[in-house]
Amino acid sequence: MPILLIILLAILIAQFGFWDTLQGVFGALGMIILMLAVLAGAAFVAAKVFFRRLRGRF
Repeated sequence: MPILLIILLAILIAQFGFWDTLQGVFGALGMIILMLAVLAGAAFVAAKVFFRRLRGRF
């Protein structure tokens, strides 16, 4: 599997150039990090609402 990633990066660098490929890779990593941050925030808000409703019943 890692060899496929190396081949894919080599093809991207050959087609777009090094800096454009590096920018694309960093952009993809940034989007993954932002998505995880949004999911963590949504999970926190959902847990807060759930525990607030649970505490109100008892």
